Amino acid sequence: MTDLAAVLAASAATHGHRIAVRQDGTTLTYTQLADASARLASLLWKQGVRPGDRVALALPNVATFPVAYYGILRAGAVVVPMNPLLKAREMAFVLRDSGARVVVAAPAVEPEAAPAAAEAGAVCLIADAEEWPAALRETPPMTARVEQAPEDTAVILYTSGTTGTPKGAELTHRNLVSNAATTAETLIRIGPDDVLLGALPLFHAFGQTCALNAAVTAGATLTLLPRFDPAEALRILHRDRVTVFLGVPTMYTALVRAGVDPEADLTRLRTAVSGGASLPVEVLHEFERAFGVTVLEGYGLSETSPVAVFNPPDRPRKPGSIGVPVRGVDVRLVTEDGTPTAPGEVGEMVIRGENVMKGYWNRQEATAEAVRAGWFHSGDLARVDEDGYFFIVDRKKDLIIRGGYNVYPREIEEVLYEHPAVSEAAVVGVPHATLGEEITAVVVLRTGTQATPDHIRDFVRERVAPYKYPRVVQIAEALPKGATGKILKREIVLR
Repeated sequence: MTDLAAVLAASAATHGHRIAVRQDGTTLTYTQLADASARLASLLWKQGVRPGDRVALALPNVATFPVAYYGILRAGAVVVPMNPLLKAREMAFVLRDSGARVVVAAPAVEPEAAPAAAEAGAVCLIADAEEWPAALRETPPMTARVEQAPEDTAVILYTSGTTGTPKGAELTHRNLVSNAATTAETLIRIGPDDVLLGALPLFHAFGQTCALNAAVTAGATLTLLPRFDPAEALRILHRDRVTVFLGVPTMYTALVRAGVDPEADLTRLRTAVSGGASLPVEVLHEFERAFGVTVLEGYGLSETSPVAVFNPPDRPRKPGSIGVPVRGVDVRLVTEDGTPTAPGEVGEMVIRGENVMKGYWNRQEATAEAVRAGWFHSGDLARVDEDGYFFIVDRKKDLIIRGGYNVYPREIEEVLYEHPAVSEAAVVGVPHATLGEEITAVVVLRTGTQATPDHIRDFVRERVAPYKYPRVVQIAEALPKGATGKILKREIVLR
């Protein structure tokens, strides 16, 4: 297949009567999904969207997400997924930076999406679950999809890194089609009879490739959970006879703590996949004992579509390891100067293959820094054993992963510096039993000003998505600095 819209068309032709997407009582067969996405493509065309234009999505895991996602692609446009929890200022940046012409948003997101779209000069379409079916039925479908070349950009995923404003990783149709096929065919090995639980956010690379696109590639069913809740997830596992569960470590912890209902039928559940952060080995074993299923860990980044390394089902699984490079991907470890490490040494993971992004949208310097001689530099430190299994040792970047969500300290620090009483600020992650990491801000106040930790915390909370603001704020007399004046986060002493 050359492009993602063609993948849906092929599955609709082969598995038309099968259920593609389920959200509680709402179901879409592959025929219905293809038809609705074709009508959505026509709707976008009427809004002036043309091949290569960017269209943003601000939707949770609801049935309208795949309709809009594949509709954008059918029109030859580029999908720009956004976390629906973002505030207007955050959405406006993404819309401006990507040059999106349209944003498709959920009704609950309208208070943030509408002003963001107005500021960025984009059209805001509200995807109302009640009104959309009728509106789409009245719109004739785009009969012929706009064919895309493998190297054309399909999706722009925004990722901040830790050194500046968010950057859009340009993922091509080749990147995403190949990574979804690799996932479906060699990693989770799914077919038309499989049911995947869509608990991972579809705006994120993990959920988009390994749940949505992999399911469509295989003609399988994706059953959606708009907001993760362990009790609801267990109910869906039973109700829909789910065969594959994909989640981040905090989801596994929550499911273990919730416990399995002895009346629940989980006999069809055969595979569980964990990614997004390191899964504690103890949680892995507890989940396997409770659910009677093997957990396979993997590793990837937005820039790698995302899967780069995985514990394959046909090889011995090593708890604590992220596995081996997947099909079509090479991974090696290098020193600071780019020299391959000696056996047993820790080095930075660099990745090359059909999954590596085209580059960062309109960021040539950032692209040149991240991708050198065809190798993407991940910023993550790892070691590899004699069998070729990789183990993450530490993160070279300051990235904080809270409850499976990436939080970038620089972004939060920028907001802290907007507070009139804040002179200096540093944001760090501290270990947390259930969330993986919690966000802590340490600030120095301007001379002659006053502010309480609660006031500063609330100031940030009003300006960023709910998962980003620091739950803990500490006020310090000074922050440790190096010779150049750079704040040394590793030397910060937390109370």
